[in-house]
Amino acid sequence: MIKAAFNERNYSRAVSFVQKNAIGGGFFVLILLLIGYLTYSTIVWMLDDQRLPLSRIILQGDLHHVSALDVQKAFSQLEHVGTFMTQDVRELQVVAESISWVSHAAIRKQWPDTVKVYLTEHKALAIWNGNVLLDTYGQLFNADIGQVDDSLVKLYGPDGTNNEVLDTWKIVTPMFKELGLSITSLVLNDRRAWQLILDNGVRLELGKESLMERVKRFVNLYKKLGEDAQNVSYIDLRYDTGASIGWFPQQELTQENLNDKVL
Repeated sequence: MIKAAFNERNYSRAVSFVQKNAIGGGFFVLILLLIGYLTYSTIVWMLDDQRLPLSRIILQGDLHHVSALDVQKAFSQLEHVGTFMTQDVRELQVVAESISWVSHAAIRKQWPDTVKVYLTEHKALAIWNGNVLLDTYGQLFNADIGQVDDSLVKLYGPDGTNNEVLDTWKIVTPMFKELGLSITSLVLNDRRAWQLILDNGVRLELGKESLMERVKRFVNLYKKLGEDAQNVSYIDLRYDTGASIGWFPQQELTQENLNDKVL
Protein backbone atom coordinates (compact mmCIF):
# COMPACT_ATOMS: atom_id res chain seq x y z
CA MET A 1 0.00 0.00 0.00
CA ILE A 2 2.80 2.34 0.99
CA LYS A 3 4.75 1.34 -2.12
CA ALA A 4 1.79 2.11 -4.37
CA ALA A 5 1.39 5.55 -2.80
CA PHE A 6 5.13 6.24 -3.29
CA ASN A 7 4.97 5.26 -6.96
CA GLU A 8 1.92 7.43 -7.48
CA ARG A 9 3.72 10.43 -5.99
CA ASN A 10 6.77 9.83 -8.19
CA TYR A 11 4.58 9.50 -11.23
CA SER A 12 2.79 12.77 -10.41
CA ARG A 13 6.15 14.52 -9.98
CA ALA A 14 7.43 13.15 -13.26
CA VAL A 15 4.30 14.25 -15.08
CA SER A 16 4.56 17.69 -13.51
CA PHE A 17 8.26 17.93 -14.48
CA VAL A 18 7.54 16.91 -18.06
CA GLN A 19 4.68 19.39 -18.30
CA LYS A 20 6.84 22.21 -16.97
CA ASN A 21 9.71 21.40 -19.30
CA ALA A 22 7.34 21.03 -22.24
CA ILE A 23 5.97 24.49 -21.56
CA GLY A 24 9.51 25.89 -21.18
CA GLY A 25 10.72 24.09 -24.31
CA GLY A 26 7.76 25.31 -26.29
CA PHE A 27 8.37 28.86 -25.13
CA PHE A 28 12.05 28.54 -26.12
CA VAL A 29 11.10 27.25 -29.57
CA LEU A 30 8.64 30.11 -29.91
CA ILE A 31 11.38 32.61 -29.06
CA LEU A 32 13.70 31.03 -31.64
CA LEU A 33 10.99 31.22 -34.28
CA LEU A 34 10.32 34.84 -33.41
CA ILE A 35 14.02 35.72 -33.63
CA GLY A 36 14.28 33.92 -36.97
CA TYR A 37 11.27 35.76 -38.30
CA LEU A 38 12.59 39.14 -37.16
CA THR A 39 16.02 38.38 -38.64
CA TYR A 40 14.50 37.31 -41.94
CA SER A 41 12.22 40.36 -42.02
CA THR A 42 15.15 42.66 -41.30
CA ILE A 43 17.29 41.13 -44.07
CA VAL A 44 14.43 41.35 -46.58
CA TRP A 45 13.85 44.97 -45.54
CA MET A 46 17.54 45.85 -45.97
CA LEU A 47 17.75 44.14 -49.38
CA ASP A 48 14.66 45.90 -50.67
CA ASP A 49 15.74 48.50 -53.26
CA GLN A 50 12.96 50.72 -52.03
CA ARG A 51 14.51 50.76 -48.57
CA LEU A 52 17.76 52.61 -47.82
CA PRO A 53 18.50 53.50 -51.46
CA LEU A 54 21.82 55.23 -52.17
CA SER A 55 20.44 58.51 -53.41
CA ARG A 56 23.02 61.17 -52.47
CA ILE A 57 26.60 61.73 -53.67
CA ILE A 58 29.04 63.96 -51.80
CA LEU A 59 32.08 64.72 -53.97
CA GLN A 60 35.33 65.76 -52.30
CA GLY A 61 38.86 66.56 -53.43
CA ASP A 62 40.85 69.30 -55.13
CA LEU A 63 39.07 68.95 -58.46
CA HIS A 64 39.40 70.99 -61.64
CA HIS A 65 38.17 68.64 -64.35
CA VAL A 66 35.74 66.22 -62.64
CA SER A 67 32.25 67.22 -61.47
CA ALA A 68 29.56 65.51 -59.42
CA LEU A 69 27.63 65.05 -62.67
CA ASP A 70 30.55 63.08 -64.12
CA VAL A 71 30.49 60.76 -61.10
CA GLN A 72 26.72 60.41 -61.25
CA LYS A 73 26.89 59.49 -64.96
CA ALA A 74 29.60 56.92 -64.25
CA PHE A 75 27.58 55.28 -61.48
CA SER A 76 24.51 55.23 -63.71
CA GLN A 77 26.38 52.83 -66.02
CA LEU A 78 26.16 50.12 -63.35
CA GLU A 79 23.55 47.50 -64.09
CA HIS A 80 22.33 47.72 -60.54
CA VAL A 81 23.17 50.10 -57.69
CA GLY A 82 22.41 48.31 -54.44
CA THR A 83 21.16 49.59 -51.14
CA PHE A 84 23.19 51.10 -48.34
CA MET A 85 23.68 47.61 -46.91
CA THR A 86 24.39 45.69 -50.11
CA GLN A 87 26.40 47.96 -52.39
CA ASP A 88 30.10 47.06 -52.56
CA VAL A 89 32.20 50.25 -52.37
CA ARG A 90 35.00 48.52 -54.29
CA GLU A 91 32.72 48.30 -57.30
CA LEU A 92 31.95 52.01 -57.00
CA GLN A 93 35.69 52.72 -56.73
CA VAL A 94 36.45 50.87 -59.96
CA VAL A 95 33.72 52.83 -61.74
CA ALA A 96 34.92 56.17 -60.34
CA GLU A 97 38.50 55.47 -61.41
CA SER A 98 37.30 54.82 -64.97
CA ILE A 99 36.54 58.55 -65.30
CA SER A 100 39.22 60.00 -67.56
CA TRP A 101 40.74 62.59 -65.19
CA VAL A 102 40.57 60.41 -62.06
CA SER A 103 43.83 58.99 -60.76
CA HIS A 104 42.49 57.51 -57.50
CA ALA A 105 39.13 57.22 -55.78
CA ALA A 106 38.33 56.59 -52.11
CA ILE A 107 34.68 55.82 -51.39
CA ARG A 108 32.70 55.23 -48.22
CA LYS A 109 29.03 55.03 -47.35
CA GLN A 110 27.32 57.27 -44.82
CA TRP A 111 24.06 56.26 -43.18
CA PRO A 112 21.40 56.15 -44.41
CA ASP A 113 21.58 57.04 -48.12
CA THR A 114 24.86 58.81 -48.90
CA VAL A 115 27.99 57.89 -50.84
CA LYS A 116 31.04 60.02 -50.10
CA VAL A 117 33.48 60.08 -53.02
CA TYR A 118 36.99 61.51 -52.56
CA LEU A 119 38.83 61.85 -55.87
CA THR A 120 42.43 62.60 -56.77
CA GLU A 121 42.91 63.94 -60.27
CA HIS A 122 45.79 63.33 -62.64
CA LYS A 123 48.09 66.35 -62.88
CA ALA A 124 48.88 66.67 -66.57
CA LEU A 125 52.59 67.27 -67.13
CA ALA A 126 53.01 66.52 -70.83
CA ILE A 127 51.24 65.49 -74.02
CA TRP A 128 52.34 62.05 -75.19
CA ASN A 129 52.48 61.23 -78.91
CA GLY A 130 50.03 64.01 -79.68
CA ASN A 131 46.87 62.41 -78.32
CA VAL A 132 47.38 61.14 -74.76
CA LEU A 133 48.25 62.95 -71.54
CA LEU A 134 51.10 62.07 -69.22
CA ASP A 135 50.88 62.88 -65.51
CA THR A 136 53.56 63.75 -62.96
CA TYR A 137 54.13 60.06 -62.19
CA GLY A 138 54.63 59.08 -65.82
CA GLN A 139 51.18 57.49 -66.03
CA LEU A 140 49.31 57.76 -69.31
CA PHE A 141 45.64 58.74 -69.26
CA ASN A 142 43.03 59.59 -71.86
CA ALA A 143 41.42 62.99 -71.41
CA ASP A 144 40.42 65.99 -73.48
CA ILE A 145 43.70 67.63 -74.53
CA GLY A 146 41.74 70.80 -75.17
CA GLN A 147 41.38 71.19 -71.40
CA VAL A 148 45.11 71.48 -70.74
CA ASP A 149 47.54 74.37 -71.04
CA ASP A 150 48.96 74.85 -74.53
CA SER A 151 52.40 75.31 -73.01
CA LEU A 152 52.65 71.67 -71.89
CA VAL A 153 55.72 69.99 -73.31
CA LYS A 154 55.07 67.50 -76.11
CA LEU A 155 56.86 64.19 -75.70
CA TYR A 156 57.10 61.47 -78.34
CA GLY A 157 58.43 57.95 -78.37
CA PRO A 158 57.73 54.29 -79.14
CA ASP A 159 55.16 52.44 -77.03
CA GLY A 160 56.36 51.78 -73.52
CA THR A 161 59.02 54.52 -73.48
CA ASN A 162 56.89 57.23 -71.87
CA ASN A 163 58.70 57.05 -68.52
CA GLU A 164 62.12 57.08 -70.17
CA VAL A 165 61.28 60.14 -72.26
CA LEU A 166 59.69 61.93 -69.30
CA ASP A 167 62.72 61.24 -67.09
CA THR A 168 65.07 62.52 -69.79
CA TRP A 169 63.02 65.70 -70.13
CA LYS A 170 63.19 66.26 -66.38
CA ILE A 171 66.97 65.78 -66.37
CA VAL A 172 67.86 68.08 -69.28
CA THR A 173 65.29 70.84 -68.60
CA PRO A 174 67.43 72.65 -65.95
CA MET A 175 70.35 72.80 -68.40
CA PHE A 176 68.26 74.83 -70.84
CA LYS A 177 66.74 76.99 -68.13
CA GLU A 178 70.13 78.49 -67.37
CA LEU A 179 70.04 79.85 -70.93
CA GLY A 180 66.50 81.19 -70.49
CA LEU A 181 65.17 78.48 -72.81
CA SER A 182 62.56 75.76 -72.41
CA ILE A 183 61.79 72.57 -74.32
CA THR A 184 58.59 72.54 -76.35
CA SER A 185 59.02 68.99 -77.65
CA LEU A 186 61.32 66.03 -77.10
CA VAL A 187 61.36 63.05 -79.45
CA LEU A 188 62.81 59.57 -79.11
CA ASN A 189 62.42 57.99 -82.54
CA ASP A 190 62.26 54.33 -83.50
CA ARG A 191 66.03 54.27 -84.04
CA ARG A 192 66.51 55.42 -80.43
CA ALA A 193 67.80 58.82 -81.55
CA TRP A 194 66.87 62.01 -79.70
CA GLN A 195 65.55 65.22 -81.21
CA LEU A 196 64.61 68.33 -79.28
CA ILE A 197 62.86 71.60 -80.16
CA LEU A 198 63.23 74.71 -78.01
CA ASP A 199 60.75 77.50 -77.43
CA ASN A 200 62.83 79.84 -79.63
CA GLY A 201 62.30 77.46 -82.56
CA VAL A 202 65.79 75.94 -82.62
CA ARG A 203 65.88 72.20 -83.36
CA LEU A 204 68.60 70.06 -81.83
CA GLU A 205 69.66 66.75 -83.35
CA LEU A 206 71.22 64.80 -80.48
CA GLY A 207 71.54 61.28 -81.87
CA LYS A 208 71.58 58.02 -79.92
CA GLU A 209 74.67 58.32 -77.73
CA SER A 210 76.25 60.65 -75.19
CA LEU A 211 73.07 62.63 -74.74
CA MET A 212 74.14 64.62 -71.68
CA GLU A 213 77.56 65.41 -73.13
CA ARG A 214 75.95 66.73 -76.31
CA VAL A 215 73.49 68.88 -74.39
CA LYS A 216 76.39 70.37 -72.43
CA ARG A 217 78.19 71.03 -75.71
CA PHE A 218 75.11 72.89 -76.97
CA VAL A 219 74.99 75.00 -73.80
CA ASN A 220 78.62 76.08 -74.30
CA LEU A 221 78.05 76.74 -78.00
CA TYR A 222 74.88 78.74 -77.44
CA LYS A 223 76.65 81.03 -75.01
CA LYS A 224 79.33 81.74 -77.64
CA LEU A 225 76.78 82.53 -80.35
CA GLY A 226 75.50 85.61 -78.53
CA GLU A 227 73.10 87.64 -80.68
CA ASP A 228 73.64 85.30 -83.63
CA ALA A 229 71.67 82.64 -81.72
CA GLN A 230 68.41 84.25 -82.88
CA ASN A 231 69.30 83.38 -86.49
CA VAL A 232 69.88 79.68 -85.84
CA SER A 233 67.42 77.20 -87.37
CA TYR A 234 68.95 73.95 -86.13
CA ILE A 235 72.06 72.54 -84.53
CA ASP A 236 73.28 69.05 -85.30
CA LEU A 237 75.31 67.66 -82.41
CA ARG A 238 75.63 64.12 -83.72
CA TYR A 239 79.41 64.35 -83.82
CA ASP A 240 82.10 63.14 -81.49
CA THR A 241 83.25 66.76 -81.29
CA GLY A 242 81.85 69.99 -82.69
CA ALA A 243 78.49 70.72 -84.23
CA SER A 244 76.82 71.74 -87.46
CA ILE A 245 74.63 74.85 -87.46
CA GLY A 246 71.81 75.58 -89.89
CA TRP A 247 70.88 79.24 -90.31
CA PHE A 248 67.65 80.86 -91.40
CA PRO A 249 67.52 81.73 -95.14
CA GLN A 250 68.37 85.43 -94.68
CA GLN A 251 71.83 84.45 -93.51
CA GLU A 252 74.49 84.54 -96.23
CA LEU A 253 76.16 81.61 -94.62
CA THR A 254 73.71 78.70 -94.63
CA GLN A 255 75.85 76.36 -92.59
CA GLU A 256 78.81 76.72 -90.31
CA ASN A 257 80.89 73.88 -89.03
CA LEU A 258 82.44 74.29 -85.63
CA ASN A 259 85.54 72.35 -84.68
CA ASP A 260 87.16 71.68 -81.36
CA LYS A 261 89.00 74.98 -81.39
CA VAL A 262 85.76 76.96 -81.61
CA LEU A 263 84.17 74.91 -78.87
